[in-house]
Amino acid sequence: MKRRLITSALPYVNNVPHLGNLIQVLSADVFARFCRLRGYETLYVCGTDEYGTATETRAAEEGISPRELCDRFWAIHNDIYSWFHIGFDKFGRTSTPIQTEVTQDIFKKLDARGYIVERTIEQLYCASCKRFLADRYVRGVCPHCGSPNARGDQCEDCGKLLEPTELKDPHCSSCGATPSLEKTRHLYIDLPKIKDRLEEWIKTASVKGFWANNAVRMTEAWIRDGLHERAITRDLKWGIPVPKEGFENKVFYVWFDAPIGYISITGNLGDEHTGDWRKFLDYWWKSPDETELFQFIGKDNIPFHTVIFPSSLLGSGDSWTMLHHMSSTEYLNYESGKFSKSRGIGVFGTDVMETGIPADVWRFYIFYNRPEKSDSLFTWKDFGEKVNSELIGNLGNLVNRTLSFVTRYYGGKIPVGAASLGAAGSGPFWDKVREYEKDITEKLDRADERDAFRAIFELSSFANKTFQDAAPWKKRTEDPPSADALIRDLSYVVRDLAVLIQPYMPQAAEQIASFFGLSFGKDLVYKKTPAVLSWDSIGRLEGLGEVVKSEVLFAKLEDDRIAELRDRYSGSQKERAEAKAAVNAEPAQSAASSTAAQAAPEVPLEPVDLRFAKTMDLRVAKIVKIERHPKADKLYIETLEIAGADGALEERIIVSGLVPFYKEEELLNKHIIVAYNLKPAKLRGIESRGMLLAASDHKGPPNEQGEGTERVEVLDAGDTPTGTRVALDGLEARNVPEEIDIDTFFSIPIEVKDNTVAVGGRAFALNGKPVRTVAISQGEVH
Repeated sequence: MKRRLITSALPYVNNVPHLGNLIQVLSADVFARFCRLRGYETLYVCGTDEYGTATETRAAEEGISPRELCDRFWAIHNDIYSWFHIGFDKFGRTSTPIQTEVTQDIFKKLDARGYIVERTIEQLYCASCKRFLADRYVRGVCPHCGSPNARGDQCEDCGKLLEPTELKDPHCSSCGATPSLEKTRHLYIDLPKIKDRLEEWIKTASVKGFWANNAVRMTEAWIRDGLHERAITRDLKWGIPVPKEGFENKVFYVWFDAPIGYISITGNLGDEHTGDWRKFLDYWWKSPDETELFQFIGKDNIPFHTVIFPSSLLGSGDSWTMLHHMSSTEYLNYESGKFSKSRGIGVFGTDVMETGIPADVWRFYIFYNRPEKSDSLFTWKDFGEKVNSELIGNLGNLVNRTLSFVTRYYGGKIPVGAASLGAAGSGPFWDKVREYEKDITEKLDRADERDAFRAIFELSSFANKTFQDAAPWKKRTEDPPSADALIRDLSYVVRDLAVLIQPYMPQAAEQIASFFGLSFGKDLVYKKTPAVLSWDSIGRLEGLGEVVKSEVLFAKLEDDRIAELRDRYSGSQKERAEAKAAVNAEPAQSAASSTAAQAAPEVPLEPVDLRFAKTMDLRVAKIVKIERHPKADKLYIETLEIAGADGALEERIIVSGLVPFYKEEELLNKHIIVAYNLKPAKLRGIESRGMLLAASDHKGPPNEQGEGTERVEVLDAGDTPTGTRVALDGLEARNVPEEIDIDTFFSIPIEVKDNTVAVGGRAFALNGKPVRTVAISQGEVH
């Protein structure tokens, strides 16, 4: 049995991680816990990625040293991961002496073997600061969308990747001076020279290690498009010095040294525990015949882990433990947009800790919704629904009803069951249970974590159905031996479920185990003793005697609490902080006015239909032109024609994501409904002045996971004249704001019920006629 070495992508240190970032460290934690329960010798290392431009830039903005910034954020990251009960063997950092030694050693070996080349390039130079400017030190006008403050590496408004020299009116972000192009020397790793060895390794490793599909596709694309020399040095101060004559004032590019952090963090763990870090490092990282490396990353990090890092190791000539399995997820999106650290959009680790919702509840939803094979979406509504229906209504219900039955009707003693009914653990029920357990184990062995997790809940649902169909409350008087066997079997299934969920929800698993007077133990390396549950316990009807206690595992998430959390975490972190500061800055009220305010009745929110009438301006428009977006595969650019009150025609351009659902000819000349007063927004460089309304559900053909795919139906206004405003049945039209933002729009839910589009129970009406759908009978409109 080979050792298992597990890593998760090193989080960059200069920001607080959001739920999308947390997926990787949590995914590796699940796999590490599973491996320990299975008896593998397991090591899980991670840490903060600390060198580079972003750290140096932020530290300069805050007027502190990069080391002070890294110390502060390392502690923040560590607190968040501890709160989530992530069982690292070592959570370290890359700014250590061992990191410097290992990185420089790999570089020297690459250089000695002819894989490092020197190139002279032109780079922007700030004469005022007397330094060459890294990409992020250059700001200017984006050549694609015109944003006035684009960075030299990427425009955050349109998302386009940039070179600093592409910016219009470039300036130094530190002093504001205009930089000039000057010549400078840099070192490059010669990837084309390593290509043959790399390609041979990839062909074997990707199959033997069953890499994720996106990892295979992206790696093949990199190889197919041709590998190029890649710069590994930068003109910075905060980084690992380059040990080569003539380059003493440069440091290594962070992408080159960051993956080496996995190795150095292992070395630091060895230094702490054995005193001989080199021997410990070699035991894990230079033992390819005894150790398998499993890496957990997001898809944006794939090439660094399947092409560049392996090339550095292969080119060094040492016998490294190379990548075995690559688990690379897709993106987790947030409500109507994307999680973004740079913009502060989404739910962040510090936010989660303040909600009062236990870590295991968050872990449950993250894994139930893990973007394993496609992008997934976090919404507060779905979060509440999944917790209440699956975590509580399914798993929590099974545990509670089974153990409560034992306590109430058997005095806490788990019945043995009658021998006349056959050997314990045999029969169709246990055949099905063991079939589930075998499938879950096989999926986890391949790191298919979401599919395995959902199969656990299928097993729980099967056990719940068995309980319900068998009706033990009747059977205990009509057929006591059968009731005894049923409750015995269900008690062991609950025990098995505790083991199965332990990698995902360790606190809940320990709590369930404690109901039987058992424990998983506290050591990271699990020892197989009778007092400690392990994967070997699964499927065996032994070890249970009584239920020593029983309590509710999780509290229901009420709708009003979910709504409050959604409102609290809308907008960006900056906007939330400003709102909070504004509240705190309000002058204190006098005691009398404070008392009066407290005594005043709370003003209820207006009904949603009234808010719609006072907020929304939805109008009929005709699509007179439609074309594909040149920079986005799923987007159309539509030109609309809308009649004004005076009959004059107005032309507008909008962008919609309808390519997967409609052909151009199906939309051209169609009368649709558009959010007329929605604030304009740029979508991949095109300004969209409004938003087309469409209904959706998830009742399309099942995907490979057996889930219904999304269906979309554009709201059809028939032959209603353009410019006609949507009204709500029974409500008069009112004056509305000239412009509303997207959050305001989504705060008013529009739904389809029985093929009628409505808000707050009032139907959409165009000239007195209800707006109806054809295909989608129940769904949401957005």
